Amino acid sequence: MNLFNDIKDIVLQAVATLVAAGDLPEGLDFGAIAVEPPRDPLHGDMATNAAMVLAKPAGLSPQVIANKLAVLLAQNPCISEVAIAGPGFINLRLHNEVLQGLVVAILTQGIDYGRATFGAGIRVNVEFVSANPTGPMHVGHVRGAVFGDALARLLAFAGFGVTREYYINDGGAQVEVLARSAYQRYRQAYGYEPEISEGLYPGDYLIPVGAAMKDAFGRSLLEEPEEKWLTTVRDFAGEMMMDMIREDLASLNVQMDVYSSEKALYGTGQIEAAIDKLRSQGLIYEGVLESPKGKTLEDWEPRKQTLFKSSNFGDDVDRPVMKSDGSWTYFAPDVAYHYNKVQRGFDQLIDIFGADHGGYVKRMKAAVAALSDGKTTLDIKLIQLVKLWKNGNPFKMSKRAGTFVTLRDVVDLVGADVTRFVMLTRKNDAPLDFDFDKVLEQSKDNPVFYVQYANARINSVMSKAKALGLPTSDVALGAMGAATLSHDAELAVIKKMAEWPRLVEIAARGNEPHRVAFYLYDLASELHGLWNKGNDNPALRFVQEDLAVMGPKIALVRAVGVVISSGLAILGVTPVEEMR
Repeated sequence: MNLFNDIKDIVLQAVATLVAAGDLPEGLDFGAIAVEPPRDPLHGDMATNAAMVLAKPAGLSPQVIANKLAVLLAQNPCISEVAIAGPGFINLRLHNEVLQGLVVAILTQGIDYGRATFGAGIRVNVEFVSANPTGPMHVGHVRGAVFGDALARLLAFAGFGVTREYYINDGGAQVEVLARSAYQRYRQAYGYEPEISEGLYPGDYLIPVGAAMKDAFGRSLLEEPEEKWLTTVRDFAGEMMMDMIREDLASLNVQMDVYSSEKALYGTGQIEAAIDKLRSQGLIYEGVLESPKGKTLEDWEPRKQTLFKSSNFGDDVDRPVMKSDGSWTYFAPDVAYHYNKVQRGFDQLIDIFGADHGGYVKRMKAAVAALSDGKTTLDIKLIQLVKLWKNGNPFKMSKRAGTFVTLRDVVDLVGADVTRFVMLTRKNDAPLDFDFDKVLEQSKDNPVFYVQYANARINSVMSKAKALGLPTSDVALGAMGAATLSHDAELAVIKKMAEWPRLVEIAARGNEPHRVAFYLYDLASELHGLWNKGNDNPALRFVQEDLAVMGPKIALVRAVGVVISSGLAILGVTPVEEMR
């Protein structure tokens, strides 16, 4: 049930009636007509822009259309009051019975309340994290991992067929640096002093890799020259790093569906096939790029290169795919990888990159548009930096990692649930401060605590009601109805729950899972507000002596619990049953 869509249908029916009566011309586009919460709750329960949208194409003033619509809308049994505001907005108040019926509907639908279907039949690939397999994941990866997983859950809730994918960047020079670093730990396992020269990875996390290599290869690699052991050590260390990364992700409650390897693109013809596809469209040519002015342009050479006409698709300049020496640029395998996604039949691609990859956005969108003949969309979400604080000071780097704070450091200190929720309390492209003290603080200022406390209160009330003999199953509570819920504070909670399906649709269409976290905080605030009013007004308390009076109140509480549980599931957070 989506109450906003139901009321929108009523508005559209009223508009159609005006068209049929000749009060509005035929052929009008109703697509921009919306029904949404009013900016000021005092103005009503919902508002529509119908008169504003139709005025210009109909050649009429918004007030004229609004007056005619108001007459029809006031006749609908769901609407108790219609008021025209400003230049033609129409504010609507609903009969209490409509809002009360929503409580029963939520108990009937359970966790499916708010679930959307507009994504049905659409296959989406969400690629996220994709960290270099050279060490443990750091705090920057945490935010990308949480955002990507929550987005995947949100899209699945909206009906999309979602694939979570990790692109293993194992085709570049960084994995050879890993191999050389791990080899020094292998020597260390035999009692030699490791030679961690500048440019190698100094973290202690490679010590177990060296020990594992000792067990696997014995002394066979000690006297071999680098060209003999480099590939072997690279592959061995890379696999151990990926095992560590999988464990890190699991500790954050993130599971990938697919792991794709950059290395697997080389020597298989996939890169060549992607470039040939672009060449067949006349989008590959030999040329010399102008010297960049004021900023560094990756892969720029003052000589002829093989270039992709990405500027045809809105990019600032064309992009090299092959260097003058015949080797591929970093961009070429990325083109091939995205071509692979297109060939796998995805309708939409979503890439989640760190903020430092902003320069990659236009070129990747250009490549996907060209490779899919414009049929596959690509949305790239950039994840801004996270600043860590503890005891009022910046949180220091992890000794184990060598240069950064690891994902495990964060999860071990506050837990996966707190980590995930806090990472979604800011929009992905806004910087985020993660204060270890504040995220564990038990106050309204801590959104994690505030939402979980609401859920714990709900469980407490449900337990007390059951102990008093009230049937507390969803079926039993739904059968009791909600006709006695009429106080403004009770109705405010219901109105906030009415927004949940609409919020899901907006968040899913915009690829914005942070909206769910914001919504849960607002819903929890309404519940806590009602709870506090009960301290002064016994009639508003959830637990009552009369079971017939208590039933609808418990139904309301349970409905809130259903919505909170659904929202937390999208965030990948486990609801807390009691607060300690």
